[in-house]
Amino acid sequence: MATVLITGGTGLVGKRLTEILVSKGYEVIIVTRKIPLSAQKNIQYALWNVEAGQIDSNAIKKSDYIIHLAGAGVADKRWTVKRKKEIVDSRIKSCELLVNALRTNENKIKAVISASAIGWYGPDPSTHENGFDENDVPENDFLGNTCKLWEESIQPTTLLGKRLVILRTGIVLSKFGGALKEFLTPLKFGIAAILGNGKQKISWIDIDDLCAIYINAIENNNWHGSYNAVAPSPVSNKQLTLALAKKLRGKFFIPIYVPGFVLNFILGDMSIEVLKSCTVSAEKIKHAGYNFLYPTLESSLDHLLKK
Repeated sequence: MATVLITGGTGLVGKRLTEILVSKGYEVIIVTRKIPLSAQKNIQYALWNVEAGQIDSNAIKKSDYIIHLAGAGVADKRWTVKRKKEIVDSRIKSCELLVNALRTNENKIKAVISASAIGWYGPDPSTHENGFDENDVPENDFLGNTCKLWEESIQPTTLLGKRLVILRTGIVLSKFGGALKEFLTPLKFGIAAILGNGKQKISWIDIDDLCAIYINAIENNNWHGSYNAVAPSPVSNKQLTLALAKKLRGKFFIPIYVPGFVLNFILGDMSIEVLKSCTVSAEKIKHAGYNFLYPTLESSLDHLLKK
């Protein structure tokens, strides 16, 4: 089987994707700043340092595909000026490092599959019907500009003869962390915390669907360009919160609305994104032949929260 080099392989998506790739017989090389002491079958580790512009050239030479997930977590810290720069630089510099490595090393890389995000899109317009599609222009705000720079930074791989697929990823639902963990935390105390008025649309995706999409992007040579990696059934914040509450607590919970000004006080600029309604279309990826494992919120929660 082929060898897949993964950046960001120790993150939420990277860990699950590595598990699935290995189970399918792929060899995986994870580039990291620190190689772990324990080894796992069919998983190798190689060093890279984005700030220093260094990556193990042998890892590039050995690999058939690159999956690029690395980037500072958008929701990990408050958006200070310094943090915003870290978010942007981590994406641009890592893309530039990969492009330069492909340009300066002999390699057999067939395709580069790069993460992006639905932060590319702005809030839903009043006339919105079918959701944002891949032809819509980026929003002129922090996340929109970040995604634009991110995607532009990896585009030169196409000039090197590599097939490039960019996956604009929605809110990832996983039982191991990420957004779902934040929704679940107040439910431990019987509180269903609805953010703002709760009407804002969330374009989400089950982590196993996202991983399957990455693998489809490797295996399907007809995939080129940008795709929205979102489930075909976006839901409101209120729908998601109450569905989780009923799944975990039955009737024993109290819905509480968290006002926007409280979120602004806690989150700062990030509150804009939490309260933004963003309906994103999955039509292109469906037409490309991908069949969702968990197309509805109910099916995803059944999968993620099963005991």
